[in-house]
Amino acid sequence: MTHETHHILQTYFGYSSFREGQEAIINQMIEGRDVLAIMPTGAGKSLCYQIPALLLDGITLVISPLVSLMKDQVRSLNAAGIHAAYLNSSLTYNQYQKALNLAKNYQYKIIYVAPERLLTEEFLNFALHINISMVSIDEAHCISQWGQNFRPSYLRITEFIERLPGRPIICGFTATATWQVKDDIIEALKLVNPFVTVTGFDRKNLYFEVRKPKDKYKELISYLSGHPKKSGIIYCLTRKIVEEVSLKLQLDGFSVTRYHAGLSDDERRSSQDDFIYDRRPLMVATNAFGMGIDKPNVHFVIHYNMPKDLESYYQEAGRSGRDGEPAQCILMYGGKDVVTNQFFIEHNEENSELDKDTRRFILEKDRERLRKMTFYCFTNDCLRDYILRYFNEYGNHFCGNCSNCLTNFSEVDVTNESRLLIGCVKDTGQRYGINVILDTLRGSKAVRVLRYRLDKNTFYGRLSGEKDYRLRLILNHLLLNELLFLTEEEYPILKLTQASDTILTGQKTVIMKFAVPKEKEASKTKKSSLPENYKDIDEVLFEELREIRRKLAATQKVPPYIIFNDKTLRQMASAKPSNEQEMLGISGVGAVKYQRYGQLFLDAILKNKKNESNI
Repeated sequence: MTHETHHILQTYFGYSSFREGQEAIINQMIEGRDVLAIMPTGAGKSLCYQIPALLLDGITLVISPLVSLMKDQVRSLNAAGIHAAYLNSSLTYNQYQKALNLAKNYQYKIIYVAPERLLTEEFLNFALHINISMVSIDEAHCISQWGQNFRPSYLRITEFIERLPGRPIICGFTATATWQVKDDIIEALKLVNPFVTVTGFDRKNLYFEVRKPKDKYKELISYLSGHPKKSGIIYCLTRKIVEEVSLKLQLDGFSVTRYHAGLSDDERRSSQDDFIYDRRPLMVATNAFGMGIDKPNVHFVIHYNMPKDLESYYQEAGRSGRDGEPAQCILMYGGKDVVTNQFFIEHNEENSELDKDTRRFILEKDRERLRKMTFYCFTNDCLRDYILRYFNEYGNHFCGNCSNCLTNFSEVDVTNESRLLIGCVKDTGQRYGINVILDTLRGSKAVRVLRYRLDKNTFYGRLSGEKDYRLRLILNHLLLNELLFLTEEEYPILKLTQASDTILTGQKTVIMKFAVPKEKEASKTKKSSLPENYKDIDEVLFEELREIRRKLAATQKVPPYIIFNDKTLRQMASAKPSNEQEMLGISGVGAVKYQRYGQLFLDAILKNKKNESNI
């Protein structure tokens, strides 16, 4: 099968080789084995089930949670010459019936469907009378109660599979899965002796940075002004913030659109199309936007607010740099972000149909995830390493491509401050939260301090000379290293741990890294926007190719990247192929796409070369 899979890869998708893990996954599926694949966003998960689908006898069902994902995938497959369809709520009744009838006659090899539709009478009648060779579950973490995006509707998948006349190959794919989520997926989907693979979570082309600006909008404007014409996503926690930020950006002259659940279907569709079709390069959105959006030329993702967990953050940040080129992931932290996320967690109604114990379990896990997300914003260690360790992947503690690794730090002994913080928590009976303890130590006259008579406490004012910000850094360091513990209640309380006494008794010292103040210097985050293998790009030719692509995309009513993505065009503008064979050597140019579009681009390249030779 190796020759056939490589032939499909080259002919339909235009790639000469597989990415890490893809070929092994594909081979296991073709042999009839269940699979669970955990691969980061942009690692090429979809190819892993699309290629086997073309080689297996029957139809492959792809279960996906979002209409946008289905549309994007089907559009890409059809452009590559592969017959695929989706069955979801975006279709009219007549369109749905037509697609279903074509599917019954095996006109499609791949059909995308939402989990909510599986057990409807009409779909079941269709599924029970055709040969379904494989069921692929995208965003498989949604089936796990340990996951950050648990959806009860995903539990219907196994019920649907069990009603089929024959058991198909079952495979699950996800970009965000801790070991608990992985085990839960295997059990919930009832995978039989599955081939389980984790290709690694590291996206080396992504740069990570946490900023704590006093004025977030001013910081945002500064960043965007330094990255003109670049496409990016700006994530906000609430609809209100999306509206405020997008309106301000418009008034300041930026080409921007917005997306959140409060907009009408038509408004969301229009905004998404403006972004995908490159009519507006900036998207301001809540987390309702992005899942299943394969736009490859997103150069940055800015989180205007801290998200609720690292799974969400890494998934959303990973929507940048899907083409493999350098991209930036910037998180702007503010204290209100924690409070807002806590409110969302405590008032989450999405799981209202679950029993009381299950709801309590999910609530506790959500609180724990928020705490670890907050630690990320305060750690002085390698940010990439922090993320990877969260997903149980251990490697180098210095990545060289995050703000912490590019900052000079000095190690400081904070044992005395730590002893006073822990001592105050103990002396006040482990009854108070972070703000009360810090106010007490700093000698605050706040109403709550006086009400609890903490101004009479022996620790009152013992750290009055310290800045609040520095004490919070130390306190977060203690929490991160389990020298203190914060409860998972609506109003979290600081508690001692088994290790707390080692500080109080002097058995242990606490050493922290603090950034060294330095003179203003050129940003170390600015990296080459081009991969090493094609730096000599003819920018004039590149823009000509982009214009050809834009006109083609407009004519065919597809996003520009469906024709060829920016990475492919840059390689054309660098290698400047002279004939069909050389064009087929460009990554992303398959035989089908060359037949449809290739000659237009080749003619432009040849004209450019001729003009050069005449100069």
